[in-house]
Amino acid sequence: MAEESGGQEKTEEPTGRRLQEAREKGDVAKSMEVPSAAVLLASLLTLYAMSGFFMDQMYRLLRHYLGQLHAIRLAPAEIPALTLEGMRISFMTAGPLMLVVLLVGVAGNVLQFGFLFTTEKLAPKFEKISPIEGVKRMFSLQMLANTLKSVLKVVLVGWVAYHEVVKNLPRLAPLMDAEVRVIAAFIFEVSFWIVLKSAVVVVILALADYAFQRWDYRKKMRMTKQELKDEAKQTEGDPHVKGRIRSIQMELARRRMMEEVPKADVVITNPTRLAVALRYDAATMSAPQVVAKGAGVVAQRIKEKAREHGVPLVENRELARALYKEVQIGGFIPENLFQAVAEVLAYVYSLRPGAAA
Repeated sequence: MAEESGGQEKTEEPTGRRLQEAREKGDVAKSMEVPSAAVLLASLLTLYAMSGFFMDQMYRLLRHYLGQLHAIRLAPAEIPALTLEGMRISFMTAGPLMLVVLLVGVAGNVLQFGFLFTTEKLAPKFEKISPIEGVKRMFSLQMLANTLKSVLKVVLVGWVAYHEVVKNLPRLAPLMDAEVRVIAAFIFEVSFWIVLKSAVVVVILALADYAFQRWDYRKKMRMTKQELKDEAKQTEGDPHVKGRIRSIQMELARRRMMEEVPKADVVITNPTRLAVALRYDAATMSAPQVVAKGAGVVAQRIKEKAREHGVPLVENRELARALYKEVQIGGFIPENLFQAVAEVLAYVYSLRPGAAA
């Protein structure tokens, strides 16, 4: 059954915004097994690619100790020098491998969720220091699952190592009289096969855990229908508020339109329902322009405004209907209406004082 939140089931897939907010808080899908598997694989490849170097360093280390067994004295002055030389050789041997492990360990996380830096997880929270919350985490299903995974990995890798060592036990006896280089080669070979087989086991576990972690993360990120609605309101705005804003914008547009009516040359009506105000300046315009139009109450306001400022009203049902339908406010009339509009303008101009009889 889907998880519940506030009595509602979380049945909806998470939105991009929810996933992004979770990421900003450091909450991402990740598997701790992936870096472990990557480190083992990198170690294996490094051992294989630098086998000659490791063999030489191992030979030097064994020769350093085994070759001086007869001369070793437990005098305090001898022990530091012997130990430091052994540590130097060991560091030279393990240094490249340690560097690879460090880089690959970081890359194992980056490949899962990319580069991510957040201080959210570092912020002090009461539940982090609360003994009660600590006990709850210790006995939570998540902690139990992590413990079982760790035990399973240790058991499987331990079994692989044990099986490989036991398989090679018969080869140990002849090494008692072998040269140091032969012993080093044997140790390297056994180590290589242990790492190889362990890597196979860990990679399989990592892939399975990564798939599970992604599934579990998506499940935890699911949303209820109400959460989807709330997010939509936050993202797009409350529908009621948006409607109010739209109404205000329309009212402002109407006011600006009404301010253009006194500048019109004529208002064409149908006569009661529609009104379209036209302006034409032959010196600056290529065609007459619709400066205002409206239907119903708006049409009545346009006509009243026109009367107040002495703008002629001409009744022409077909032309008013065509202009209202085809031309937007601020637009110029189309060519197919030129003749009809020209006749109206000619009539209006003839009414002006001083016009030719």
